[in-house]
Amino acid sequence: MIKFRRRKSVKPLTMALWRQKLETLSNDRWLVFVCAMWIQSVAGVGYLFGGSMSPAIKTSLGYNQKQIGLLGVAKNLGDAIGFVSGALSEVSPSWAVLLVGAAQNFVGYGVVWLVVTGQLPNLPLWMLFVAIFVGTNGETYYNTASLVSCIRNFPESRGPVVGILKGFSGLSGAILTQVYLMFTPSHDSSVILMVALGPPLVVLALLFVVRPVERSCRANSRADDLRFLAIYGFCVVLAVYLLGLLVLQSLVDVTQTVITASGAILVVLMVAPVLVPFASVFLSGSNATSVKPEEGTSSVDPNEVKTLIERSDVSPEKRRAPCIGEDFTLLQALGQTDFWLIFMSLVLGVGSGITVIDNLGQICYSLGYSNTKVFVSLISISNFLGRVAGGYFSELIIRKLSLPRTMAMSAVQAIMSLGLIYYAVDWPGKIYVVTIVIGMGYGAHWAIAPASVSDIFGLKCFGSLYNFQITALPIGSFVFSGVIASNIYDYYARKQAGTSTETRSLTCTGSVCYSVTCGLMSVVCLMAMLLSLSVVYRTRKFYLRLHRVSKT
Repeated sequence: MIKFRRRKSVKPLTMALWRQKLETLSNDRWLVFVCAMWIQSVAGVGYLFGGSMSPAIKTSLGYNQKQIGLLGVAKNLGDAIGFVSGALSEVSPSWAVLLVGAAQNFVGYGVVWLVVTGQLPNLPLWMLFVAIFVGTNGETYYNTASLVSCIRNFPESRGPVVGILKGFSGLSGAILTQVYLMFTPSHDSSVILMVALGPPLVVLALLFVVRPVERSCRANSRADDLRFLAIYGFCVVLAVYLLGLLVLQSLVDVTQTVITASGAILVVLMVAPVLVPFASVFLSGSNATSVKPEEGTSSVDPNEVKTLIERSDVSPEKRRAPCIGEDFTLLQALGQTDFWLIFMSLVLGVGSGITVIDNLGQICYSLGYSNTKVFVSLISISNFLGRVAGGYFSELIIRKLSLPRTMAMSAVQAIMSLGLIYYAVDWPGKIYVVTIVIGMGYGAHWAIAPASVSDIFGLKCFGSLYNFQITALPIGSFVFSGVIASNIYDYYARKQAGTSTETRSLTCTGSVCYSVTCGLMSVVCLMAMLLSLSVVYRTRKFYLRLHRVSKT
């Protein structure tokens, strides 16, 4: 009888293969992308201030609405001022940027929680102002590290990357709220504790994962497109689920068991995208993501293509500044017309959008709707879908039509103008139209504009360029919402009350309260569209040549 010996080398080879796969997974850019999505899903702590944190602060500390409004300014400033995080991203690794953000988040809101719960003595208002600013400012570090890392990992797919990451940032308020409700909070101040501890713990767990890694030498392949489509599918399912959940909770009283079960399903949906990097490593049979460019077949980096295109047009002796597509510093970009055209278009576009978002509650009340939670949920989900879709379609415009990315922004601004006109002329269902159109249009701006700036001004200083762009939001909010919309509302409120004084709080009713504002914002969106089209005209040759070179 012949006996066959089992080969002892099979098991070691299998274990070696598993170790190789796990090492490849740890350096896979798709894993970095998914982990960045998770960080972004807890990065919007500022979204919880108005509806969840401010009532607890007001009740515990006995503040009036004016004082709460001042703390809201601190939150808005913390959201918008990210120059330090941008500068830090240029000289430090991603983990250092994330660590500083987590520390600010923990310290800032930790102090607020200790004061609200009485474990620290009541602080002066200005100290609480500083604490909220510091705590909220931590999210600018989360945004910067996530965007900079992923755009460098996916330079050929900037639109989808920015759109998805910014989408999860916009949806984070709804996600954090659902997770918070799972734990049956016993006190309103518990939400502040969750904001102080939750996001930093998530960031610390992923601290060394979210970073620039070696890119695949087969970038922009069909496999990558399919992976993006899979993640888009996860995004749509998550958006639909959250919308249904929020609408259900706003219409009926649900038990704690249902809330816990629905929150658990939400967590599963959030974790599900990790199947994409696992499938790309363990099922594809390819280790392309770990191959260095010099070890495999050569590839064309879009940044190098842009640089070579422009260098072929201008000799080194004559060029004293970077050319379009090369790496600009923030100061160099501030001297470029294209940068200011994009920035002003963003101010006008997001200024119009934030005017509707900030005043949505008053708009609903003026039209006779007592339950505003449905519309708040609807505009939140629309914002998320707009960011995801804006990134996707702006990439298609470049790849399929060889047109500048800002063409997508001009189209979005034209649609926003039509939605605002729809409200201004008082057509049926105007509140639903303006909620969906403005929510999606506002969100699309935050996917298209940063990606456009990275196209034109490079990736080296993208953190600083992106954080300068964010300042468009408070500027637009102050001018269009804080000055124009509020004064028009007060004017019609006094007119309906038959008084010219402001001695008491007046309420405006009817579509007239915001129809003039929407009409004006419609014109503002058209102005933004013209600015975007001017960038399209100025950069059309660059994108056309970039498209031709990338096809060769």
